[in-house]
Amino acid sequence: MKRVKAKVLLVIALLIAGTTEAQIDTPAYQLVKKISLSGDGKWDYLKIDDEQKRLFVSHFDRVHVVDLNTGKQIGEIDSLNGVHGVALVKALEKGYITNGTVNTVTVFDYNTFQVIKTIKVSGVKPDCVIFDKVSDKIYAFCGDSHSVSIIDPHTNTETGTIELGGKPEFAVPDDKGLIFNNLEDKNEVVVIDVKLAKIVRRYALKTGVAPTGITIDNSTGRLFVACKESRNLLVLDAATGNQVDELPIGGKVDGVVYEKELKLIITSNGEGNASIIQQDGADSYKVIQTLQTRPGMKTLAYSGNTHQIFLSGAEIKDGTIQQGTFGVAVYGSAR
Repeated sequence: MKRVKAKVLLVIALLIAGTTEAQIDTPAYQLVKKISLSGDGKWDYLKIDDEQKRLFVSHFDRVHVVDLNTGKQIGEIDSLNGVHGVALVKALEKGYITNGTVNTVTVFDYNTFQVIKTIKVSGVKPDCVIFDKVSDKIYAFCGDSHSVSIIDPHTNTETGTIELGGKPEFAVPDDKGLIFNNLEDKNEVVVIDVKLAKIVRRYALKTGVAPTGITIDNSTGRLFVACKESRNLLVLDAATGNQVDELPIGGKVDGVVYEKELKLIITSNGEGNASIIQQDGADSYKVIQTLQTRPGMKTLAYSGNTHQIFLSGAEIKDGTIQQGTFGVAVYGSAR
């Protein structure tokens, strides 16, 4: 009996030790530094290239290119118009930038940052832009025309469009032939088959209002949809659209990322914070930190190499951007 009891106590001790170790490995975040950048216009998406350690920061009439090793700007694509998103096709050494105010996509050389071509798209107000590996195509989601323009990166020409039936926000590919896109005004996620170039499913969001950011965990087949007006993060089964969980987040959310190594979902909330959520299993989640940021910091990027969070923004006073205050805030582990 004593030996059995001792074994039970040992198992309990090991379980407690394992839980403690897992908790220690989950980082708490704090401000590490700020990268100051020029210009006083509005900002939107950030795009990170962990392999080359570069951060692309959209900023009204330009895109800043930051070396993440030094935290210094190493290039700038300028003379742009209402910049929103940035997509990279590294195999072709190209980048693509959406210009929302003039309905174009700027193509630039990844190495020199020189503009190669400006593509006029048929959609109105191109915003989110992604590269899909399966179709080998660029997809520019156009908010005012409720459509997506498909661009061939080999020829830098628009080859087709897809009507969406609502105002698109962020989109994410599953790298298996599907793209998931939020329709903000319809409170739904549309599923695009890239081979068919059409919508094959629509997922109505039961408890989500004004979906903006979206990301995916391909290992569990879970979609994470951040909703601005309902202030919640929905966890959906990517195959069926069934809602498996719902978590409270901060207001004015725009972006969301998934960190596969640490199993974290992070939302950037424009009210001035970021919600950090731990994934304990495919259907088990909990909020573990509300990170204080700055009002207006609504989009983010995440480095899987350094486990750092990057948010862009400037100081805002009485609704006005304060000159000379724009930059990227970097948040890292507090441990």
